[in-house]
Amino acid sequence: MKTICFYFQVHQPFRLRRYRFFDIGKNHNYFDEFANRSIIHKVAEKCYLPTNKLMLDLIKEYGSRFRIAYSISGTALDQFEMYAPEVLESFQKLAKTGCVEFLAETYSHSLSALKNREEFTRQVNAQIDKVEKLIGYKPKSFRNTELIYSDEIGAMVADMGFNTMLTEGAKHILGWKSSNFVYSNAINPKLKLLLKNFRLSDDIAFRFSNRDWSEWPLTAEKYVHWLNNINPNEEIVNLFMDYETFGEHQWAETGIFDFMRALPRMVFAKTNFEFLTPSEASQKHQPVALLHVPHPISWADEERDLTAWLGNELQDSAFNELYSLADMVEKVNDPDIKRDWLYLQTSDHFYYMCTKWFSDGDVHKYFNPYDTPYEAFINFMNVLSDFTIRLKSKLLETPAVSEKIDDPEEAIKLIEVYQEKINELQAKLKAEAVKDVPAKPKTVKTTTKKTAKSSSAKAGKSKLNTITDESGIKTSKPKTPTTKAKETVTKTKSTSKTKTTDGSKSKSTPKKSTTKGNNTKKA
Repeated sequence: MKTICFYFQVHQPFRLRRYRFFDIGKNHNYFDEFANRSIIHKVAEKCYLPTNKLMLDLIKEYGSRFRIAYSISGTALDQFEMYAPEVLESFQKLAKTGCVEFLAETYSHSLSALKNREEFTRQVNAQIDKVEKLIGYKPKSFRNTELIYSDEIGAMVADMGFNTMLTEGAKHILGWKSSNFVYSNAINPKLKLLLKNFRLSDDIAFRFSNRDWSEWPLTAEKYVHWLNNINPNEEIVNLFMDYETFGEHQWAETGIFDFMRALPRMVFAKTNFEFLTPSEASQKHQPVALLHVPHPISWADEERDLTAWLGNELQDSAFNELYSLADMVEKVNDPDIKRDWLYLQTSDHFYYMCTKWFSDGDVHKYFNPYDTPYEAFINFMNVLSDFTIRLKSKLLETPAVSEKIDDPEEAIKLIEVYQEKINELQAKLKAEAVKDVPAKPKTVKTTTKKTAKSSSAKAGKSKLNTITDESGIKTSKPKTPTTKAKETVTKTKSTSKTKTTDGSKSKSTPKKSTTKGNNTKKA
């Protein structure tokens, strides 16, 4: 039998409040609690509760023949806990049927797989723990944020122990190949890939209520007819979509709930398809080929790439600025900072900055709470500025982490290692100190200078005595020149400087000086 694999994404972001420039450094409350609470209540009433009830009714009606899968982001689970515990209870009831699989994904529905492997791994593990704690189910298969995938991301997921991953059946990747087969990762073939059939998925998710669509209205009978027209050799049809398709994107008045209620009955009655969860489908079907995806793809927009989140300078700047803080956040052990760090990574914040207003413009506009992408960017960057200030301030408060060692032998070994390092440093310092000691020639030079100066002084004294004698002034030989002797030397020098080129004295020669020209010149 062929396989239908129904998978639904359940996600709600923590929306930011209007955060002004003047709030930076003063207000650390970034999230709009009123908006988040009211939106959760609204979507729970229109989508989560009635659709969960419908799925539970279908499972009760068809038993294990009807099987589906969900991925629920950590931010959605947090809000269900805070604002809508009845939604959690309805998912718990579905989990208990044994017909529902819950998938792993990033906790904050983030783009961390593109930037930081450690953060990505941390978030996936945190989401797994959260699902297991609240839903009572431990995820075994993986689905990345917005079905973002590349060869490297797939290999990273395989290294974490997963053997099944969901992604988009993008045209530019598949070429002539079909999405209705199982493929494997090009780096680690152990990871099996289930590819979304985007045409049949989007017929339900986006075109169902579009009256301009040539196939409107879509009925269960028509849809089953399309399924039967699929190539007989193809094995699986993966129908992946937002869970909010039911009741929120496609309102109840469009007949979306009636369509979903009738679809399993028509499939069982008129096709050779069966419903399986992703893990079951992966076990049943073998990969037909490696799927080479050198650059990341997603399920967003017609391009099926990353431009919905990282397609302009605003988005790139905000994204890079955010993840530049990752190392600092890792060093801080503050629950409030850790929580805000998680919630700020949510991909929706970058989605709101998208400037694509062409084929997918209406979709981006519908989900965007801001009037312009520039407003979204400014608001996010204001919040990020304050978060950065808090983070750096907390780092200054955090003492150096000391190593806790319980085993005495380990402590002794560690002390020996540290002692070796200390000895090495001391040896280096001694070597540098020896290099800095002045060389002996330098000392001799200095002594020579001092000796020369002393000799000059003695010669000066000797000459001074001689000049004084020739002047007729009888003086004894003092250890230091007398004031009168100094004046004589000064006058002599002055006379020497004013002498003309022909040897005659200038008019400025002092009258008191009786020293001859030759003596003056000699002095």
